[in-house]
Amino acid sequence: MSIGDKAEKLGGKIKEGVGKLTDNERLEHEGKADQTKADMREAAEEAGKSVKEAGDRVLGSVQDAKRDRH
Repeated sequence: MSIGDKAEKLGGKIKEGVGKLTDNERLEHEGKADQTKADMREAAEEAGKSVKEAGDRVLGSVQDAKRDRH
């Protein structure tokens, strides 16, 4: 998780907490939304890494097979 995502998640937790303390549902929901956005960006980043790793493995296998044929 990037520093920006961590900051957004922390800010979201703070907003959510302040919203609960002040009985401000809008602020509470904004805080939850901020946390969810940060979590989703982290998940997308991890998925991208997994796809790249899988692609690298496939490419390596193809290159190995090609090398073995010659």
